Amino acid sequence: MKHWRIEQMDWDSFDPSRVDPDIIPLVKSASVVEKNGLDYAEYLRRVFVGDPDFSAAAANWAVEEVQHGDALGRWAMLADPSWDYEEAFDRYRASYKIDADVDASIRGSRTGELIARCMVETGTSSFYTALADATDEPLLKAICKQIAADEYRHFKLFYDHMHRYLKREKLSVWARTRIALGRVTESEDDELASAYHTTNEGEDVPYDHKRCIAAYMSKAMGFYQQKHIDRVTAMIFKTIGFTPHSKLQKLAANGVYRLIQWRKRAFQKQIAA
Repeated sequence: MKHWRIEQMDWDSFDPSRVDPDIIPLVKSASVVEKNGLDYAEYLRRVFVGDPDFSAAAANWAVEEVQHGDALGRWAMLADPSWDYEEAFDRYRASYKIDADVDASIRGSRTGELIARCMVETGTSSFYTALADATDEPLLKAICKQIAADEYRHFKLFYDHMHRYLKREKLSVWARTRIALGRVTESEDDELASAYHTTNEGEDVPYDHKRCIAAYMSKAMGFYQQKHIDRVTAMIFKTIGFTPHSKLQKLAANGVYRLIQWRKRAFQKQIAA
């Protein structure tokens, strides 16, 4: 069940004078990734066959994900009237496909799959919170706040089911850590790079993963503040079973923030080269 609907947003509040040009490419990229939620739902349905409770929850999750994409896409067309959301999504679907023809999780277990999903929701919740804090455009701020709240609820959904499976599969803390960190490193794979390419570059421009991920990440990483990383770290610690609010968590959060700043500068240099 949706917690909000697109038509409830105050679309007349859009203020073009407050749009940050650096945010538009990120919103365009995010819109097609979110809209692709139905493919992920099919993948999860196959992984969790025989679990009707989770399958129903995943189907509802996908409906909300698609709504996120539609809301972001509609905003992006206001910010850039020359851009066509549906056309861009068709290009994205043609260039990036999720392999849903599976009978088990690529993470090795259902618990592992749910850990990976928790990591995704951790990342998206923090990303939209960071965008909401960064933008002065009132409509985008409202949309990002709604999406961030949805993504946190999605984290809780996957986290609760993860604990249900953890009782059976009994993955150790270190096994959970390996899966969680592995999924985090996948943030620079083709999903986001291809989304950036198909939503921000012309059809005559050849796809280059290195160029596109640098363009995306150099912008996205610039909007994160320490408070966003603190929240991300707390959610990761909760997922893998480490003691929350510990000195280790604080050290990890500070280290991650410094790493993000370093990576942002590295991507910026790569673009300038």
